[in-house]
Amino acid sequence: MATNGSKTELTSTELTIDGMTCAACANRIERRLGRMESVSDARVNFALARAVLEHDGSLSTSLVTAEVEALGYSVVTHDAQPEIEEQREQDLAFRTKVALALAVPAMILSMVPGLQFSGWEWIVALLATPVILWAGWLFHRSAWLNLRQGATTMDTLVSLGSLSALTWSLVVLIGGVGDGHVYFETGAVIVALILLGKWFETRAKRRSGDAIRALADLGAPTAELVDGSEVPVESLEVGSLFVVRPGERVATDGVIVEGHSSIDASMVTGEPVPVEVDPGDDVVGATVNTNGFLTVRATKVGSDTVLAQIVKLVDQAQSGRADVQRLADRVSGVFVPVAIATSVLTLVAWLALGRGSGDAFTAAVAVLIIACPCALGLATPLAIMVGTGRGAQMGVIIKGAEILEDTRRVDAIVVDKTGTVTEGAMTVVGTAAPLLDDSEKSSVESMAAAVEARSEHPIAAAIAATSPEAAADATVEQFRNAPGSGVSAVVDGVEVSVGRRSLFADIDEAVERYAAEAELSGSTVVFAGRDNVAEVVFVVADRIKDTSESAVRAFADLGLSTTLLTGDNERTAAAVAAAVGIDHVIAEVFPEDKAAVVRGLQADGHRVAMVGDGINDAPALAQADLGIAVGTGTDVAIEASDLTIVSGDLRAVADAIALSRRTLNTIKGNLFWAFAYNAAAIPLAALGVLNPMIAAGAMGLSSLFVVSNSLRLRNFDGYRAVTA
Repeated sequence: MATNGSKTELTSTELTIDGMTCAACANRIERRLGRMESVSDARVNFALARAVLEHDGSLSTSLVTAEVEALGYSVVTHDAQPEIEEQREQDLAFRTKVALALAVPAMILSMVPGLQFSGWEWIVALLATPVILWAGWLFHRSAWLNLRQGATTMDTLVSLGSLSALTWSLVVLIGGVGDGHVYFETGAVIVALILLGKWFETRAKRRSGDAIRALADLGAPTAELVDGSEVPVESLEVGSLFVVRPGERVATDGVIVEGHSSIDASMVTGEPVPVEVDPGDDVVGATVNTNGFLTVRATKVGSDTVLAQIVKLVDQAQSGRADVQRLADRVSGVFVPVAIATSVLTLVAWLALGRGSGDAFTAAVAVLIIACPCALGLATPLAIMVGTGRGAQMGVIIKGAEILEDTRRVDAIVVDKTGTVTEGAMTVVGTAAPLLDDSEKSSVESMAAAVEARSEHPIAAAIAATSPEAAADATVEQFRNAPGSGVSAVVDGVEVSVGRRSLFADIDEAVERYAAEAELSGSTVVFAGRDNVAEVVFVVADRIKDTSESAVRAFADLGLSTTLLTGDNERTAAAVAAAVGIDHVIAEVFPEDKAAVVRGLQADGHRVAMVGDGINDAPALAQADLGIAVGTGTDVAIEASDLTIVSGDLRAVADAIALSRRTLNTIKGNLFWAFAYNAAAIPLAALGVLNPMIAAGAMGLSSLFVVSNSLRLRNFDGYRAVTA
């Protein structure tokens, strides 16, 4: 949508819609809302009972509500949805039980000649009529509301089939027309079986969202402040001090002020091993304090917490639509009219061939019932719901349904070194100044620490920590940052530079020789000196994560070629790559060039996944076909990514890709069997091979298969579980 040649910023509005019974309902609402002025895109998810509208900000919620209600549905609050779903399940259970209690004796009496007596048809009519009219009222009401709008849905097929059976049977019984055969039990059993399938389906759909609901409920309801008072967690503010006793959940995101303990973060990160924490360490709300007594200062509250963001991202992903779903949506939209036309043609063909009116009627009703496209409508959204919910339990956040398609095509993965393959906690393990005496060496080291104290890079923090007093006392002026090279400043009147080789005009052979030896061991070297001359070498070590090697093996198992991408020098990068089993290394890359490396791989025909955790990784994450942010990194990197890994374990990246592919395969399996079921069953029904009762049972089973197949994703374990 454009205004005056400039792009208008779009606003997203989300609504919960009650009353949808199949994918055709969702398609109708989507088309109606999509035609509204100011709406640029409308997506309606049948499984989630949710509509998401992208518009220019001028859209009125009351106007949208009126449009939805005009179609026979209602808009409810998101908080009311669970209660409405529970009431619907209870209503379905009651109607199903009554329908079965009446339909079963009607079927037995109709199908067992030995039990039939004079006037038995009237008894069957009395048993079947309440089932068709009362128990099946849900279908009739929906069919009528849609008919008023000139539309048809799955309910149209069920209503038309059951009412046809009832009407024809009453005409035969009262008017004495036809061959005398009545179909009361057929209509009753159709309604009873479809109600039974809908009841099971509703229960299973509620289970499919259990994972994300459980995650949302993890937060502690109250927090104990340092003064001993207990307050609702909603009343906490940034800066509030609260205590966490052993066995309690952390009330909100914060930083530890006092105490030592182990934090079990498995419910948020998927990591099974508790992590040791000390003062200064960050903690995430809803994680469990296992043994020590902690005092925590709140840093994020309410919707800004990690848990709230996870729930929000998963919710957005579940509301999205994968490309693979679009075919199913198009088919569902035209399927019901085609099914009705096929049923009419079946009736006409049987009568034209001289077959009895009873047989013709039976075949036509069977076509109506077997054609219900419920399974098509559930195939994609249910799998996405279960897959993203399971991912959230494992600390894997899939930002959108379309991401599932991207994981299938990815064949190369690029990983950043610092903070991704390595711990990212840099430590100075040695220094050398071959040309200086001890006094001068100490002076240059102190000045370098003072300069690095002004930088936010992890290596800079490690160097600044070597002389914190000097860093605090020195007068630092004219600080300059050369991204990817280093920093310079005037310290107490002396020009001091700290960084890579390229930052210096002169490096003595003895200094270079010491640096090269350190790099061969896998360490990172940083030069420091005065007046553009490198005088001191800082040797900085970053420990490789214990899980990185097994993660690289997992990437190979997934068919991915792995490339290590880093701004570090070639010798250090090669040593780290060799330690974890990575064959391809691209080193000494400036931050702004990382995206260019990704573009180069794409130009060579690769579909690239990029894994990073820093601000300098954000352009490459956005450029990649699949951007994966390690959640221990920066908000900028996470925002630019498609997948977010809450933990720092690189194996979780393999879990994310494997889970996404498994979810996509589940969707494809669901769609295949849904299409195959209808394609095979409709001709059989038209030929008279399937009677309406068998057709109703088969239709219900097809939906249950799709639901149960999707629920299998709840058992996905991934590589971390295998390794553990």
